[in-house]
Amino acid sequence: MSTSFAPTQQAEVVKLGQHIGARIDGVTLGGDLASTTVDLIRAALAEHKVIFFRGQHHLDEDGQYAFAEQLGTPTTPHPTVTSRGVKTLAIDSEYGKANSWHSDVTFVDRIPKASILRAVALPEYGGTTVWASSTAAYNALPDSLKALTESLRAVHTNVYDYAATAAEKIADEKTTEYRAEFQSTYFETEHPVVRIHPVTGEKTLVLGHFVKGFVGLSSKESQTVFNLLQERVTKLENTTRWSWQLGDVAIWDNRATQHYAVADYDEQYRRLERITLAGDIPVGVDGTSSRSIAGDASSYSVIDEN
Repeated sequence: MSTSFAPTQQAEVVKLGQHIGARIDGVTLGGDLASTTVDLIRAALAEHKVIFFRGQHHLDEDGQYAFAEQLGTPTTPHPTVTSRGVKTLAIDSEYGKANSWHSDVTFVDRIPKASILRAVALPEYGGTTVWASSTAAYNALPDSLKALTESLRAVHTNVYDYAATAAEKIADEKTTEYRAEFQSTYFETEHPVVRIHPVTGEKTLVLGHFVKGFVGLSSKESQTVFNLLQERVTKLENTTRWSWQLGDVAIWDNRATQHYAVADYDEQYRRLERITLAGDIPVGVDGTSSRSIAGDASSYSVIDEN
């Protein structure tokens, strides 16, 4: 659905926290935004890492996609899950709950640069989502840990997805089916633990629960280091929490954040629809890029350096 845009001069960026989060008021999302409005959204996303829009009730799947095209190149909905949508990926509570800290699709070499999530059906209570700034987490590290993280590389795989965890806890037919589809093609990628953001030039941590282990470390050592660094990312001061309303849209910089969907809504139904935007292949502090070990992501996403 296409609608006219609100002039940029009416837009207001409302900061929500010191390190992460802002709400943008006075903009009606759609496929015909002025270039100045698109520039404002891009700048707010780069600065605040996750941005929110209220009252976008006019948007449907086509409108969400048309808006996404103004910010980048949409990927296919998912590298392996192909049965949950053509333009968007359904984040549907009937197939599991994303209650684990992660960045989207880090098991491929070309990590999406951003995700756009639209609320479709919400529970009467609960179901908030929390985002954490992995840039703020890196910046707060002592020099000794900065040196350690900059020298580390981690292996990410799609067998460590949040959906798999949910399926183990709720072994019903739908979650088992989703898990099987998610793992139908195996992906494994080695990423630098610290990457250089291609837009801001900031250093940011590449972690989350797709991490299988760190190169050169044993499983036990990897778990210890992972817990140490992951706790730095999810420190409350690095987070912002959003209480969803129908008509809400959230956009986050997937290269500088992790997120967690809080599963505190009992058996109520919750559905949101996500579009990811094509990103680049991460580059570490030493100039070495990520490398694919297993799986070909070219049919999922082009490589977008911007």
